[in-house]
Amino acid sequence: MMSRSYTNLLDLATGNFPVMGRERKRLPRVMTVPGNVYELDDDQANSVSSDNPSSVAQDRLIIVANQLPVKANRRPDGRGWNFSWNEDSLLLQLKEGLPEDMEVLYVGSLRVDVDLEEQDEVSQILLETFKCVPTFLPQDLLEKFYHGFCKKLLWPLFHYMLPFSADHGGRFDRAMWEAYVSANKLFSQKVIEVLNPDDDYVWIHDYHLMVLPTFLRRHFNRLRMGFFLHSPFPSSEIYRTLPVREEILKALLNSDIIGFHTFDYARHFLSCCSRMLGLEYQSKRGYIGLEYYGRTVGIKIMPVGIHMERIASVMRLADKEKKIGELKRQFEGKTMLLGVDDMDIFKGINLKLLAMEQLLQQHSKWQGKAVLVQIANPARGKGADLDEIQAEIKESCRRINEEFGEPGYEPIVFVDRPVSISERIAYYSIAECVVVTAVRDGMNLTPYEYIVCRQGTDDNESSSDLTGPKKSMLVVSEFIGCSPSLSGAIRVNPWNVEATAEAMNEAISMSQSEQLLRHEKHFRYVSTHDVAYWSRSFLQDMERTCSEHFRRRCWGIGLSFGFRVVALDPNFRKLSIEAIVSAYCRAKSRAILLDYDGTVMPQNSISKAPSQEIILILNTLCRDQKNTVFIVSGRGRDNLSHWFSPCRKLGLAAEHGYFLRWSQDEEWEICGQSSDFGWKEIAEPVMKLYTEATDGSSIETKESALVWQYRDADPGFGSSQAKEMLDHLESVLANEPVAVKSGHFIVEVKPQGVSKGLVAEKIFTKMTENGKQADFLLCIGDDRSDEDMFEIIGSAMSTNILSANTSLFACTVGQKPSKAKYYLDDASEVICMLESLAGASDFGPSTEEETQVSP
Repeated sequence: MMSRSYTNLLDLATGNFPVMGRERKRLPRVMTVPGNVYELDDDQANSVSSDNPSSVAQDRLIIVANQLPVKANRRPDGRGWNFSWNEDSLLLQLKEGLPEDMEVLYVGSLRVDVDLEEQDEVSQILLETFKCVPTFLPQDLLEKFYHGFCKKLLWPLFHYMLPFSADHGGRFDRAMWEAYVSANKLFSQKVIEVLNPDDDYVWIHDYHLMVLPTFLRRHFNRLRMGFFLHSPFPSSEIYRTLPVREEILKALLNSDIIGFHTFDYARHFLSCCSRMLGLEYQSKRGYIGLEYYGRTVGIKIMPVGIHMERIASVMRLADKEKKIGELKRQFEGKTMLLGVDDMDIFKGINLKLLAMEQLLQQHSKWQGKAVLVQIANPARGKGADLDEIQAEIKESCRRINEEFGEPGYEPIVFVDRPVSISERIAYYSIAECVVVTAVRDGMNLTPYEYIVCRQGTDDNESSSDLTGPKKSMLVVSEFIGCSPSLSGAIRVNPWNVEATAEAMNEAISMSQSEQLLRHEKHFRYVSTHDVAYWSRSFLQDMERTCSEHFRRRCWGIGLSFGFRVVALDPNFRKLSIEAIVSAYCRAKSRAILLDYDGTVMPQNSISKAPSQEIILILNTLCRDQKNTVFIVSGRGRDNLSHWFSPCRKLGLAAEHGYFLRWSQDEEWEICGQSSDFGWKEIAEPVMKLYTEATDGSSIETKESALVWQYRDADPGFGSSQAKEMLDHLESVLANEPVAVKSGHFIVEVKPQGVSKGLVAEKIFTKMTENGKQADFLLCIGDDRSDEDMFEIIGSAMSTNILSANTSLFACTVGQKPSKAKYYLDDASEVICMLESLAGASDFGPSTEEETQVSP
């Protein structure tokens, strides 16, 4: 049986059984089964609405990643395993930024294959000693999940490599995608075993686990969960080629906060959400958020840093082992350039070698002096592409050394073996310049480590090798994540070999004073933006984003990767047909205000004319003399007059209330402050200019307004043009009596003082003046313009336009954030509700004219 609390599982593992009755009180948890909400007792419910959320320091953090920060080695006798912390793991180092009393639990896999009969024992040891929960993946699943979907599809795609042929880049394989999903599900099961959803934060790392948020969210709607992507996120033009693009986006959006190293990566993700899911982001007080079914998903932009103390301790170790001194003697009299990269097709190692060759050809003074030491860490993946690049690198090294080498001098020193961290630090300490020519890389911390090593340490017990020259030079690719933060580095396009060679020459030829200034600037940034700063900042933003979790009502809806959580205000609930019919029957004077498109008429309907069923329901409501019924729409009065000609007693408010007609027997009133439309001659040419420049856009001309629509235009370009047009129109119409507003795929210019809210207020006032103050009010709409009606209701009661005892039913269509108190799911439910009201209507004596329906 799975334990639902990490505390309980750890207690059981260590033999420390809890004392009954002493367990600390938990915050209430909502929902363990998707689609249902479980409310707890009143005492716990009160704690939900507290304005003082618990501090992060009182909670636990579960870190989930593909691999645990633990080294595992089989014992020499073959009986059992030896485990130790991997001090170089980012997952371990990030604890430096967390509160001291915060418990941290790790969930992930091991780098080694553990036999089935040993797995329980290994799990026990790791949990007791390291607070790690291992996820054991079957070998065939691991092959398809990691070496298949992750390394052959996601990794190349996220680094801008498309599978144009089966031999270069992995083609999409449904079996590998299913393995990826299955592996993520296994990780979720391990998390659920140890999770206390009321108290724990979950922090998921990297592209291996991008669908994990959905598995966890299905079980726990209010789980506080963050995700950080350590690789690049490609542009929408690249990402949209992925056959499961929407599944992954929707899964990520089940997180509460999503982190990226750079703004470019975040911008690409937001663009994909806009183009593929129709979601627009908003920036408020420096924070970026995506509104997703009532939840605000935070977007965090924060490059990761390095562990300063870890670098310093390794430097002392390298000094103790005399490695720095050995390398100084080996390269004495030489100017060393250094490259440290994984053996990977995206690291641009061969481009660096070609740039070194170009440097020696163009600047002969460096022949015999300049040396490029290239350290190639072992490859993490495998495949034909990797074999090709390795062969190409070795051939370039051979050719350059043959051409420029001489006795005692090799311009290229290629270190193709595992290099210990102390040896790597020793190379950093003596290198005059570090060169990074990756064609695409998520972050790349090599420049940061180099800067710290060149600063040296102030340890009095260490030798002079550790004092550091306090100067450094960097040549870095503009396509890596750390590039924006290194303003003193020489940035290059690695594909331009000649420019890279000139940058390398500039770096090693630069004056000492300039090198010192650039180094000082870089060290100041790196030392203050370390890994602790990064993890602390992410956790604080995750707490801020999740602060409203226990104050909102949540529903889990959707199947498979279409699952999402709808989060709404606690007072927001579905309109009860029984409740509204009961209030309707008790009322003596009723006001019923209905939006048209999206409310009584479905948005996706091709024919926008009302059906005979709608006409019949409206006529029935209008026949009840207690009712004042209005259609309040943005459509023009000609359309509304024609469509609703059979409804003689129906009131119409056209163009958001600019035109108003109480019944078919009365004339249209103009509710706007001005009937001068001379401003159209100014606004229309501007709109035409943008229409010609924006394919898929159009202008809708109304009697009182002009509307520019870009629903069929490119989302990104259309949105950009709309913002530009808004500024343009506000400028040229500054002295005109109009309002310029943007809406959902529209920019509208209309007379000032025109809104559905104002026309609703006018209707309530007229009813009160006629001695028929409404004691029942039903107001239904589906978009932003209808929010004006919902907003005016509260103020109408305070100004006595509506009675304090009025039964108010402000209702929006669809479960979404709204100023309305109620919702109905769609137009069909609206019609069903209106039909119920019509059935409860009291017609009283009627004439033949009142019941007549025009053909």
